[in-house]
Amino acid sequence: MNRPNTLIRAITVALVATASLSCEALKRSAVKAYPQAYEAQGDPTVMAPVLSGPDEARRVVAIALTQVAGGFTQPTAAEFVPGEPTTLWVLEKTGALKWTAVDGAASGTLASLDVTTSSEQGLLGLAFHPRFADTRRFVLHYTTRKAGVDVSRVELWEASGESMRMTGVEPVRVVLELAQPYANHNGGHVAFGPDGYLYVGFGDGGFRDDPGLNGQNGATWLGAMLRVDVDAPVAGRGYAVPDDNPFIDTAGFAPEVWAIGLRNPWRYAFDPKGRLLVADVGQDLYEEVDVVAAGDNLGWNVREGRHCFAPKQGCATQGLVEPIFEYGRAEGQSVTGGVVSLSTRVPALAGRYVFGDFVSGRLWALPLPDGVQAVEPVALGKWPILPSHFARDAAGEVYVVDFGAGRVLRVDAQGP
Repeated sequence: MNRPNTLIRAITVALVATASLSCEALKRSAVKAYPQAYEAQGDPTVMAPVLSGPDEARRVVAIALTQVAGGFTQPTAAEFVPGEPTTLWVLEKTGALKWTAVDGAASGTLASLDVTTSSEQGLLGLAFHPRFADTRRFVLHYTTRKAGVDVSRVELWEASGESMRMTGVEPVRVVLELAQPYANHNGGHVAFGPDGYLYVGFGDGGFRDDPGLNGQNGATWLGAMLRVDVDAPVAGRGYAVPDDNPFIDTAGFAPEVWAIGLRNPWRYAFDPKGRLLVADVGQDLYEEVDVVAAGDNLGWNVREGRHCFAPKQGCATQGLVEPIFEYGRAEGQSVTGGVVSLSTRVPALAGRYVFGDFVSGRLWALPLPDGVQAVEPVALGKWPILPSHFARDAAGEVYVVDFGAGRVLRVDAQGP
């Protein structure tokens, strides 16, 4: 059996996020559903950090996590609506697209999608078009069934109405679809880059050990980062391929491919310099954070992090890009990619990449190197949460989505 990672744990903690549970019932259900995670994290109803293991030797930035919204069931992502700084759109694994006020005083459901929810599948990714104010368009990434086959679907949607709280939403067209051989390692995130193009990350297809050898196969979208233009669809497909994609004229590579060698890029974001930061979920030993540029090969399944995987020794490393940070099982088991903080609430985090681990609940803030050299993070503590996503508001503050307790938390400075 493969170790559970990322949202494969979603099945085991499904009851945890039900809003009807009392605090004590929440704890009992959490411990029963996934004892290892919650034993490591502590009481999910007590929001206090713990410093342990390698974090004890790191510089520490003291933070608090303040709930701004709650009552969600298995939230997988949340993003602030452009132009409405106090409105969040939240995705639930089981297919609901919801809105909430940041203070949690009001909320509602915008749409319910027909999704598959086995293992890591579900409604997984949301990205607002960079010209959302004009286009009112956004992208959803989810898994569903088509002709009896599990597929990942990236779909363009459009919102109507003046307020993005009580608005109408409807699909415009399917951008792209990909058949999935297994129910895990489907990726699921989407993000628009500063170039206006959509970046779509797919895992290697699932199970363990990359049985289809997809990570090093540039001809498949599995195990790859794609880059497409959703504003100029061509006949027969819902997108165009940008002329400057790195493999557009390379034999043996799909033209949509931006980078290869990824195992499961669960979350990724762009830094202020426009660089793509990817948190790639490892298998048995290492989690990693990468700076990913056009044409890069991140190494899976030849390597896991900076270490040989297949073969275990003496693997070929020429042309493979090193992660800027990796961590092992003493710190966590499933990295959740973050965002670069532009915070004024916590100035010590400004310019750092804030991310965490879904299993251990540890949070870190990573300084960003000029290149791809290795760097060490500051520790933000181990919290009683299952972080599934990080978001940033218009003011640059960072928020974390807690899959386990169904809440959205803001990263604040620790009080006196």
